[in-house]
Amino acid sequence: MRQFFGKLTPVNRWLEPLFCIVIAGALAHAVWHMFTYGWLPQPYFYEPFDMWGDWFNVSYWAHDLGSYDTYGAVYPPLSFVFLDLFSLDKCYPVANSAGDFGAGLAARSCDWLGVAMVQVVYIVNIVVIALAYTKHDRKTAPWRAFALAAGFPTSEAFEHANLIIPTLTLVVLGYGPLLKSSWARWLCIGLAVNFKVYVIATIIPQLLRRRWRWAEGALISVLAVYLTTYAILGRGTPMEIYENITKFAATGASQLLDVWFPATFLALEALLDNWQSPLMGILGSYWVNFLLVLLPALQHTVQATIVVASVAAWMRPEAITRYRLSNLGISLALITSESGGYSVILTFFFTLLEPWKGFGRKWAILMVYILCIPLDIPIDKAPEIVRDTFLPARTAIASYSIMIGPFIRPLFFYSIPFALSLVTLREVWDDIRKQGWSQRYRFRHDAPLLPGITPPTRATA
Repeated sequence: MRQFFGKLTPVNRWLEPLFCIVIAGALAHAVWHMFTYGWLPQPYFYEPFDMWGDWFNVSYWAHDLGSYDTYGAVYPPLSFVFLDLFSLDKCYPVANSAGDFGAGLAARSCDWLGVAMVQVVYIVNIVVIALAYTKHDRKTAPWRAFALAAGFPTSEAFEHANLIIPTLTLVVLGYGPLLKSSWARWLCIGLAVNFKVYVIATIIPQLLRRRWRWAEGALISVLAVYLTTYAILGRGTPMEIYENITKFAATGASQLLDVWFPATFLALEALLDNWQSPLMGILGSYWVNFLLVLLPALQHTVQATIVVASVAAWMRPEAITRYRLSNLGISLALITSESGGYSVILTFFFTLLEPWKGFGRKWAILMVYILCIPLDIPIDKAPEIVRDTFLPARTAIASYSIMIGPFIRPLFFYSIPFALSLVTLREVWDDIRKQGWSQRYRFRHDAPLLPGITPPTRATA
């Protein structure tokens, strides 16, 4: 009996594979549902005809000079240069600069190079993730690689062919264990930031570890990639990007569909704050006002905890791993500004590098697995709607429901950096109490942070 229970510990020995089985089953159901009914079930996106839309719509504007003033692009020129390189010019006749943001969808039946690259980029992403986790920890690698590469946020990003996929690949290469050369890491991070600007939040926390040269090299790489791609494209100045980001952030949510797949509660807050929102009639003014206080309070609590943990890490950087600091940095950026439900996969990557020990780490890892399950729980029915589908190509009557996911997924996501921030504070506290300053001779003139700790000496430095 003791041997039997011994095989069940640690718990993640069987719990992580169990989560992967659930994820695989849910994915199989989603694929079956798509080919049977014509659309992916919730929580996947509600517009089935928009499949791979993020790739081909941006590809269209890579061939149109109005990418920033008409399309309102919020990312640097690299995305357009990359998609222009891997697309067929003949499939994108520039005759629609009036502002049809879905103009590129027609190219899916023509641009075979773009279709092939969508698959190649995703396959490369899977391989890189698997190799990185295998090198980091072979015991947990199969389950964590599968959850991240095939789980809901990443599979939804693949369904839309969003450029977060190559961004994740570059982040794994830049911060994972695969590359030894700092120059290669800097290049990957520079490319990643130029795909998704908020990735820069992974660089700044490295300064907390006094990695001045490393952070400088990464930032120089970001600038070099930007200047090179700007010279190639000829548009996309910092001011244009800033103005478009400001306009995009000011748009806010205006309908329930805008909270279909959020990373944060910001879209829901905007919807609650809109007196014309249907939520006012559904929930009533009391609950609307209550949520308008509660949701920002949750956000600010997590933000404050991350900041305090970062200050603690600055005091004792050797006690905190580099990937933890990058995780807290990107999480703070994603919580502060809604970047879409895809973006959380960056936090997921760093979180799944954590070992299975301590309540905080375990909680964060479990939340990642739960959020990777492509299932949702209905709470009410929505009217049936007629939709054109892309794969397979036909017209179908889609039946959707109001799901609980958009209202609790952000809370689960908030709990990940919150838990890891508390773990960081505990690790710094323990390190100061147990180690004192005995191994930090260069700080011998600093005032002790706690009474009774061992002062640093040259013999133990």
